[in-house]
This record gives sequence, structure tokens and C-alpha cells, in this order.
Amino acid sequence: MKRHWGVISRHVSNARFKQPVLNRYISQVIKGKPYYVTTPIFYVNASPHVGHLYSMVVADVLKRWQVLRGRHAILSTGTDEHGMKVQRAAELQDVHPKALCDTNSETFRDLARKANIANDHFIRTTDPEHRDAVEYFWVRLVESGHVYETTHKGWYCVSDETFYPESTIEKRVSPLTGKPFMASKETGNAVEWTEEKNYHFRLTAFREQLLKLYADNPDWVEPSERFEEVISWVRNNLEDLSISRPASRLTWGIPVPDDPSQTIYVWVDALINYITVAGYPLWPPGAEHAGGWPADVHVVGKDIVRFHSVYWPALLMALGLPPPKQILSHGHWLMNRQKMSKSVGNVVNPFFALDRWGVDTIRYFLIHNGAVAADADYSNGLIVEAYKKGLQGGLGNLLNRVTRAKKWSVRTAVTNMFDRKDEVTPDNIAAQARLLHDLVLATTSGMDGLRPRSALSEIMEFVFETNRFLHNAAPWDKSTAGDTVAVDRIVFYAAESIRVAGILLQAFIPEKAAELLDRLGVSHDRRMLKDAVLFGDDSYGTPLVPLGEGAQSSLFPPIPVED
Repeated sequence: MKRHWGVISRHVSNARFKQPVLNRYISQVIKGKPYYVTTPIFYVNASPHVGHLYSMVVADVLKRWQVLRGRHAILSTGTDEHGMKVQRAAELQDVHPKALCDTNSETFRDLARKANIANDHFIRTTDPEHRDAVEYFWVRLVESGHVYETTHKGWYCVSDETFYPESTIEKRVSPLTGKPFMASKETGNAVEWTEEKNYHFRLTAFREQLLKLYADNPDWVEPSERFEEVISWVRNNLEDLSISRPASRLTWGIPVPDDPSQTIYVWVDALINYITVAGYPLWPPGAEHAGGWPADVHVVGKDIVRFHSVYWPALLMALGLPPPKQILSHGHWLMNRQKMSKSVGNVVNPFFALDRWGVDTIRYFLIHNGAVAADADYSNGLIVEAYKKGLQGGLGNLLNRVTRAKKWSVRTAVTNMFDRKDEVTPDNIAAQARLLHDLVLATTSGMDGLRPRSALSEIMEFVFETNRFLHNAAPWDKSTAGDTVAVDRIVFYAAESIRVAGILLQAFIPEKAAELLDRLGVSHDRRMLKDAVLFGDDSYGTPLVPLGEGAQSSLFPPIPVED
């Protein structure tokens, strides 16, 4: 083999993972393995849209949550730069594919930076290390005996980069031209009849192993409705997979080792990125998991679930490698309940959205309003509504009421309450304490179940409840103000509620949550999940930053709204 095969073969054992032990990697935490979460790698044939940003933010929230728990966590994102779509896009722009990739890949990298995505890796499928990994994977796949050469006939979709079975194709009429065309029932994208000689992977040989994987791991794909579709596909539509394309038709890709007349199928190439990032194939014996594999969760859009939950685990099984632990498949974003489309002119530019509303406002909106099982609607009005109700009127208002008051001192309340923490508390205080305890449990349950929207909703409902608690307890009222013990108790429990909520919100709105904790005076070394308990910190209460006065200096100031 070419280039680095001598070095690679000396470091990689072909028999490292055996099929009988694959399933045990799904549920257990492997000693020394970091938590590893991925976004899809994004096609560079077009500019980023809000759906790409949503995938990034969901994965980032999952990673940040694990960091809050004290676990080493890795997040990978990047760009998918080979295949027919990229080749045709470059031809239309009259540029070399690599030049197109270089420009557009940097745009996706900029989006990750702008959205405050804490990614540890940004992989490009044109990276030399990735090409080496793909070529090595191909050679091992051939050695497994599950690759054969044949003539393939079928309906191919350039947009989806895949062949579709005859049973999944239907005739449609273009709403723009009125002309009929053949399309995928699943995606609605046009397909074309193709006959070509290429290599195939014996995907059908893994039907029973796939079904066993699914049965042994009933939460392997979230949500459950989509998992049922995957299982049905494997049972009823599974065919051997075409894994190469003639170089005469597709030149922009990785050539098949020892057969330059064929180019490796873009999805085989793309999926391998997840193990390239984890150091494959240079996995030293005894430290195979140091780079993160198997991934704890792949975050993907619903349109690419099959590639990740059928093709990918089967390819890994063929090499005796463990599959990812879980697939989180989310819905799409709509505009006025219509699918976003450039031809319709309703595509959201994520850079404009981040500039207009602010990074954490958009992060909050995407998680708060986004959906996993269904699609979600995007509009400026919905962003304003979420901001005013949750951030400005809920969290920001609560913080101001507690920290900016002239009638009490948060620091004094914290100090005094730690001296009295064993006292019997009134019913309303005890109820707030229970809410605080339940909040951490509910948030943890939501995040462990890959339900970040549910977890965020729990936090925000707790914020609203704390506002009601403070309003009803009324420490500013004349009947209460004279009782310093009562005032300290109310202020302390309100401040504790804000502190705990602020710690949890670091996964969702990291910059604003950090500022909240600064305003509350929480030390930077007391902001982990273990600190998010009642009486978990006796040192806060003195602001680390100026609190300011008036609405414009609030944590969430009024935002100008354009028509």
C-alpha cells in the first residue's frame, strides 16, 4: 500500500475488537475514555444555515454538560468535502473543488467560533490524516471478505449522495417548472437512473447483527419514532451497499486503493471521520479509547439517520470495531411552517441571526424551541418572545430583584444562613428547597436522556417558580422587613436558586451564565455540577463585576426589535 502503511500496520492490531463484545461498549463507561460527541460533518457545496448551527449547539450543550460533571469531554465537528455535490458545485462556479472546499470550510469553522462552540476538533475530509484512515479502513474492509465488484443499476440521488430502492421512488411534479421527475419518497429530492460498475459492501450479511444491536439497545437511536423507522428499513429494505463510483463520473474523492478507476463512496469516506478524529488507525494497544471511540453520541439531522444507524455500524462490525453508543436525530427548522429553501427565499443566515440577537440568545432559542421528534418553526417574533419571557423577564428580572436591592445584602444573607442552616424552616422555604433539589435531578435526567430541550425547560420553569416564591415571600414588605432573620432566609433561598440555575445554564448559555455567576459573586472554582446543591457554597454574595443600574445594564437588557 502507498504512503504510511508500513508505519500504520506496525501500530494497529487487526484483532483488537471482536464481535462478541461489541454490545458491551454501548452501555458501559470505558475506563480512561473521554466523553465523545460529534456533529455531522457538513457539506461544503453551499453556505451554512440555521440547521447546521442547531446541530452544533446541541452537540456543544451535551459536551459542556459533561464538563460540568467533571468529565473530560471531546467535541468534533467539520466539513464533508468530497462527492458529486461538491464536484458539481465547483463546476458551476468554475473553480477547482479544493478551492471551493477551502473557502466554504472556513465559513463553517467561523460559524463554530462565532456561536461559541467548544469543539476540540475541526476535521476536513481533505485532510491527509483522514485520507490515510479511509484508505486503511478500505483495505481492511476488503480483507474482511465483505466487498465484491459488480455492475449496479438503480436510482441515484446526487443531492442525498445515495442509491434508493425501487420501492422508495415515486413520480412527482416540480412546483416551479411543472415538469415531472422521479424522486425519493423520503427526501423529495430528484433521482436519476444509473448503471455502472463499482464495488459493493455486503450490507445484507449484517441484517441480524444490526437487529440484535437494536434489540439489545432500545434507546440507541433517539427519538424512538425514528428508531422504529430504522428498524423497519433494515427488516424490509436492506440491500448491499454500493461503496464506490466510477472515476470517469466522480473524480473529486479518495481513489480506491489499487484501483484508481474507482472513487470511494462519499458516505463511506465521510463516516470514517468520526474515528479519524479519535486517532484511527494508530490506536496503541491498551489505549484504544484514549481518543474517545466509541463515540458517546452522534448528533445528526433526521435526513441522515440511516447512514449513521445502518451503514455506519455495519461497516464497523465488518472490521470488529465497536459502534457508537447512541444516535441523537433532531428535526428540521421551518419558516412559517414551510421547509427552508433558497428557491423560496426563506433560508436563515446564522451569522446574521447571531449578530442581530446575540450568541446566547440564539443558543437559548434553538434549544428552547428546537425539536427532536418533530420540526420546529423559526421566526424573529418567536426569538423575541423567548427572550422577553425567559431571559429578560424571567432570569434577568430575578437576578436584578435579588442582587440590586438596597434593603438587604446577599453576602450577609449567605453568611447568616450558614450559621443557621440546621434550623427548622417555614413551609414556603422548605417547598423552595425541594424545588431546588428536584431541579438538579430533573435536569440531569433530561441531559442523560439526550433531551436538552426538556432539561432547559426544567431550569426555566424553576426560574419562574423562584420569581413567584420571591414575590409571595415579599422580603421588601414592611411586615417582613423588620424581621432580619426572615429576610435573610428568603434572600438566601432566592440567591441559592439563582446560583444553582446559573451553574446548570452554563451548558446552554455559557457567556451569560458566567456573567450571572459573576454578578452573584460565585467563585470560578465553585461552578461545577457538584456545587449545584443547597448550601453548596458559603463564599458567594459579593459581586465580582459591577451590577450597574437601569435596564440597559441588566444581564438581559431590552433589545431593539425591527419590523
